[in-house]
Amino acid sequence: MPSKRQLSGVTSESRDASSSSEDAAPNAKKVRWNSTVNRGDTDTESEESGSKTPMAIFCTHGRVGAAYFHPVNCVLYLLEDTQESHHYDLTVMLLEQASPDIVLTSSKSDDNFIDTVRDHLDTASATFQIRPYKEFNTTKGKERLLFLNRLAELASDDHMLLDDTTSATASGGASRNAYAFMQKRRSETGDPTMKRWNASIRLSNFASIENSPLCVSSAGALIDHLMREQAMSDFDDEGIQGLEVRDIEILTFHAHKLGRTDVFENENHASVHSEKFKEGLSLYGTLNYTKTALGRSLLYSWLLRPSLSLPVIRSRHEAVACFSNSENLIPASDIHSHLKGIKNVPRILASMKAGKIKLSDWQALAKLSFHLIMLCDTITELHGGQRVDVVKRLLAEVDIPAVKEMGTRVNDIIDWEESSLAERVCVRPGIDEELDNRKHLYHGIDSILSNVAHQISQNVPTSFAATLNVVYFPQLGYLICIPISQEWEAGSIPISDDWTLQFSSDAHFYFKSSEMQDMDAHIGDLHSAIVDREIEIVQRLLEEVMVHETMIGSVCDICAELDCLLSFAEASKNHNYRQPDMVEDNVIEIIAGRHPLQEQVVDVFVSNDTRLAGRADIDCPLQGKDGKALKSILLCTGANACGKDGLLEVASLVTCSNGTSFVPAEYARLGVVDKIFTRVSTRESVSKVQSAFMIDLNQVSLSLRNCTKRSLILLDEFGKGTLSTDGAGLFCGVLRHLLDRGPDCPKVLAATHFHEVFTEHLLNPSNVPITFCHMQVIFCENEDNSLESDSGSPLISSQKNGIRTGSGDNITYLYKVAEGLSLDSHAGKCAILCGLPGRIVQRARYVSELISQHEITRLLDEEMNGREQEELKAAEEICRRFLAWQLDERGGKNAKDKLAEILGREERD
Repeated sequence: MPSKRQLSGVTSESRDASSSSEDAAPNAKKVRWNSTVNRGDTDTESEESGSKTPMAIFCTHGRVGAAYFHPVNCVLYLLEDTQESHHYDLTVMLLEQASPDIVLTSSKSDDNFIDTVRDHLDTASATFQIRPYKEFNTTKGKERLLFLNRLAELASDDHMLLDDTTSATASGGASRNAYAFMQKRRSETGDPTMKRWNASIRLSNFASIENSPLCVSSAGALIDHLMREQAMSDFDDEGIQGLEVRDIEILTFHAHKLGRTDVFENENHASVHSEKFKEGLSLYGTLNYTKTALGRSLLYSWLLRPSLSLPVIRSRHEAVACFSNSENLIPASDIHSHLKGIKNVPRILASMKAGKIKLSDWQALAKLSFHLIMLCDTITELHGGQRVDVVKRLLAEVDIPAVKEMGTRVNDIIDWEESSLAERVCVRPGIDEELDNRKHLYHGIDSILSNVAHQISQNVPTSFAATLNVVYFPQLGYLICIPISQEWEAGSIPISDDWTLQFSSDAHFYFKSSEMQDMDAHIGDLHSAIVDREIEIVQRLLEEVMVHETMIGSVCDICAELDCLLSFAEASKNHNYRQPDMVEDNVIEIIAGRHPLQEQVVDVFVSNDTRLAGRADIDCPLQGKDGKALKSILLCTGANACGKDGLLEVASLVTCSNGTSFVPAEYARLGVVDKIFTRVSTRESVSKVQSAFMIDLNQVSLSLRNCTKRSLILLDEFGKGTLSTDGAGLFCGVLRHLLDRGPDCPKVLAATHFHEVFTEHLLNPSNVPITFCHMQVIFCENEDNSLESDSGSPLISSQKNGIRTGSGDNITYLYKVAEGLSLDSHAGKCAILCGLPGRIVQRARYVSELISQHEITRLLDEEMNGREQEELKAAEEICRRFLAWQLDERGGKNAKDKLAEILGREERD
């Protein structure tokens, strides 16, 4: 007789098959469980890396409209129809800021627009698709928007239900009134007409759809793309209702950061086989101490599109100041630690709505309740925190009892250990009596199957009685399992008449008998029944949690803002940043400013002052802290490689301040800057059809067309790359054009080597509203680097009429800004410093001197031999005698004789 161990009922085969039966549960329609469970905490970073940002954009007849979807925040951004220039500046700006991975456009978009988008995306490694025009249909796009849950779903009004309908339902009878039937259906699914009306009203709050057909059509094409992507990844597609769009925002491009301001810097992965990027040395990387995925996304958005609201900026600065206070260092650190436990809740809520929530998501919700409660307790310990806006909003929004109840319910119902082992969401014992009974019977099925197998083995031939087994398969029920023997393979199977062969494997036959059918009827499919019951319990728990969806979403948004402000506070503490004085005036005054990136890679950084003011108003100028008038243009000159581009730190400081961070300076008085335009450094590539000079011209052209009096323009050596006279003319013309704008003149910071423009008729330093400055240098002649002049007196290079002069061969850069002009770039000294041979540098100086004296023709004399030089000298003498000849004085000689005398020829008889 087989032993009890041999007759064990639930074998490994049955347990493996049980995991595959969950999808077939008949009651699993509301909630779809993912069979793959990530053990432990799951960071949303991995999910974000796989998310792609899609964009749809449509441009025709000089107008452009667009829409794109942010996969982390689940926000739909709309760009209303806007007039576009023939350079497509707005389109390029949108692509730069949104950084989409997939761009869709209509086949009827302008050809030049399509070429511009394609050229831009070629360098960004993004996918570009030209879709049929029918997908960019305005009516269709409006319908797609109106069906979004964000617009169509409203809270149900119970008082609108009819009393007779309620009573009929309560009594169990079915109402025969058609109107009552429609009312009942509306109470369950919602009134389609009312939903459409509500959606239309709400949509008008987000966008002017009547005046933005391109925007609406782009939104429709984008939603169609999202639906296609959803259908490919989910066979149980719910259409538009399955799209999770938490909010809709209108794009406004007030702040432009073009060119090389080093706000963001993507570095390729070290492996050539990876397409991932990491943040390099950038302003975003310097300020990023965030702990949450939503915080990182919000920080990126703040730096990409800084706020232009002075009250908002000041409010955030007050929060950073509070968190940076020495009395609040420990509470701020604890708050930041608790924020780390808050995962990407909007994504979790979207998964809950779609019925795709995983065990890791339930774990995140349980941790969310704990960390929110601890967060609120810690916030109350902040000194002066009651005055901080973000703290007040968080405490007002969080419903502590509801959060605590939610966390308790989730933790009490879900069995974390069993869920990890079973790779599905399991319920704790003691929650449901029916479920506990089924589980008790399921766990004791081994002994039951062993006894049944023992009884059956007594009534079968002894040839296979010892190997007979009874097994259980979910969905298939209970089966008799007998190993295959050689005699059976020949065709004779000695079995009972009531046994029915169900299926066979490589080593076993599986039969269904009357005993097995009785067990199916009395015991049933235990595993499927357990799974179905657990799904029902977890579904009720999900519905309880979704009651607090709005509150949870709002709290997480505030926590993301809190995460960013705490990140700014930590960066300010680590890098010694100061709070700027944000004012209404159109002014930039920085004292002892530092470059936030360069100071991290040098041993000693020399700080400098920068003072600028918009509106070149000479009659009523703005004054700085020192009482001097501020001008609209600051022009810096100096030697090559002396650090002139260090003054461009202003762009980073302005981005920091508008992005609500503190700034690396001893003192800063800053007004709001709406746009930043740069011509700093040109990235050349053989893939670009334009030369470096043409790229520079395009950047400056964009600046001149779009700048306002609140804008900031950075020009670093604009005009190089072509003939020096042409480049100097362009540079001078740009500055003159900006000065001629008068009250509308933006703030301009420029650096140049075109010293020839500083003349009386071009840019006269004595009468133009420009602040001239230069970078200080020291010249050394002795090998011991002592600072001595030719006369032996100490030399710090004299200054005359604002022009620095020096006679040393060695140059030392001080990287310090001083007033006045420097009309010498000292290119020869820089060449020696860089290791060029002395003879090459000496030759260059000689040629440069000849050019400045307009004696460039003397270079031709160097290639003549002695005989040619004598002939040239004789010819020069003849020319001098000819020029000295007075035609009216011939001295008694005729013209022929006089010419012969001049030529030195004797007259022939």
